[in-house]
Order: sequence, then structure tokens, then C-alpha cells
Amino acid sequence: MKYILMMSIFSFLFGCNAQQFDKIINLNNDAFKTEIDSNKVTLVDVRTPIEFKSGHIKNAININFFDREQFITSFNKLDKEAPVYLYCRSGNRSLKAAKRLDSLGFKKIYNLKGGYMNWN
Repeated sequence: MKYILMMSIFSFLFGCNAQQFDKIINLNNDAFKTEIDSNKVTLVDVRTPIEFKSGHIKNAININFFDREQFITSFNKLDKEAPVYLYCRSGNRSLKAAKRLDSLGFKKIYNLKGGYMNWN
């Protein structure tokens, strides 16, 4: 009984802390649109250049997730304290990109749930 209580307290304490330090926030289409329309943000399409040319969200810049060297170089030029809004085709690649940005030291990372396929 004592062990279960201690494990519950341990999980509660460390579980809460893990949530506090999570820098990646997934936003639905409406919330993402509101954020990028109402704030000056860095909006990044992490799809390939061909995908980007086939259509993209207005004011987005293209930084290809699959070109790792260029990806890191391009993001290292950005302010790591400023919010970054990411999207890809379906939301999976941009979530991977968000995790990479977290490891590079970015503080506020937003991912479009469902990606460009869900846009409009």
C-alpha cells in the first residue's frame, strides 16, 4: 500500500512537470488560423519544394524537413524565443520537425493537426 501511494505521488509530480515543459502544441485548423492571422508569426511549411509549389498557406516559408542539413541551417537563423508555426501534408512530418526544433532549443512550437490536407 505504501509503495502504491509513493508511486502515485511520484507519477503525479513528474507527470505534471513533464506537461509544463512540453514546448510542442498541436492546434486544430481553427485555432491555427486564428493564431497566424492575429499575430506576427513565423509560419513554416516543412514539405518538399514540389509540394510547396503545388499550394501552401499564405505567408509560409518553405524549409524541407527531408533536407536535414538545410533544415538545421535555416532554422538556426530564426529566433528560438519566437513562436514557430509548422505544417506539412498531414501533420505527421511537421510533428517530427517540431521535435527536431525542440532539440535545437526552440521554446514555442505549434503544429497544425491534420496538416495542409485539413486546411481551408
